[in-house]
Amino acid sequence: MKIALIGYGKMGRKIEEIAVDRGHSIELKINSKNLPDLTVENLKNIDVAIEFSTPNSALQNISFCLQNKIPTISGSTGWLQEFNKVEEIVKESNVGFLYASNFSL
Repeated sequence: MKIALIGYGKMGRKIEEIAVDRGHSIELKINSKNLPDLTVENLKNIDVAIEFSTPNSALQNISFCLQNKIPTISGSTGWLQEFNKVEEIVKESNVGFLYASNFSL
């Protein structure tokens, strides 16, 4: 599976370690320093986006991925007041989305 990691902090690095150990590849790593790299072109060959960013950027990141037909998993917290917007995008784009507030091992 080709994965985009959006938010490359402690959890992002752990996800990378586990994914690579299981034979998956991390094709794109996005953090606050390279946010402009989250583009349609860079998502072209991505199978899934895993989003663990900040409350300020989570909604934008999730929305962008879903609108571009990338199934997305999010563990970011602090943005749930906007969850209904994500539900609408999921319905409109007909793409998978999974959210949980705790993915900690």
